[in-house]
Amino acid sequence: MENLTEGLTLETLPKAFTYLTNEVSEIKRLLLEKSNEQPTETDRWFDLNELCIYHPDKPSKPTVYGWVNAGTIPVHKGGKKLRFLKSEIDNWLRQGRKKTLAETASEAETYLKKKGGNNG
Repeated sequence: MENLTEGLTLETLPKAFTYLTNEVSEIKRLLLEKSNEQPTETDRWFDLNELCIYHPDKPSKPTVYGWVNAGTIPVHKGGKKLRFLKSEIDNWLRQGRKKTLAETASEAETYLKKKGGNNG
């Protein structure tokens, strides 16, 4: 029943309807199965304690307060409470990545070419 509209008659309509109903049920089953396999993690909020636990270095509360005071960590303040958005913390942690020597050399070469300082 590949092409349902071709040769569709009043007599074949019930068979076509059954076929389509089964196909829709199968699609629904596959979608539910897929959504159960890969739960999507929504962005979430951390309080100070949760941030200290989540952060790979497990910083103390005074350390985090120092980061907040220095403006080095992304933070949201609600009254006296500090809140940290997981996606912002993840991005902030990635920014601390040290470049490889190859990356540094490539950036230096690009900079020199742009500035015309390549005396090759």
